[in-house]
Amino acid sequence: MARIRLKLGANEIEVDSKDFYVDNQSVDEVISNLSRYVAEETTNVSSKETTVNYLSSLEDAEIHEPEFTTPVSVDSSQVRSKIHILVRDSFFEQPRTVSEVVAQLYEYGWAARPLDVSKILANMALNRELQKDWQERRSYYSSDKLLQFS
Repeated sequence: MARIRLKLGANEIEVDSKDFYVDNQSVDEVISNLSRYVAEETTNVSSKETTVNYLSSLEDAEIHEPEFTTPVSVDSSQVRSKIHILVRDSFFEQPRTVSEVVAQLYEYGWAARPLDVSKILANMALNRELQKDWQERRSYYSSDKLLQFS
């Protein structure tokens, strides 16, 4: 799954590869076209703003096509920052198990050991970065303060 997000001020464009197919040859063209579109819209809205390199504004820009590439092995010291990306992308709006987090990291192109993910999630819950609850002998983590299970 590829996700491209360009943002400048109030203007933001996000494209998910679920919407269309992006391969390694076309991804540069897609980003270039989106950058040009954002630049044109910004110029139309306010001609006083200076030109900005939009590609440099991308946070942790990575390209991953799980059907064609093997995920990159993530060291235990990198797991927390990768989980923060999942939090930012609203993955934890629903309660998630460790195995669901490991699977989502894999979808993003990162292979992490379940034990490392479990330790980091427990630590994040201890620091109140995430909410931890138990249901049917399983731990669930979410960004919500109050969890309700049906």
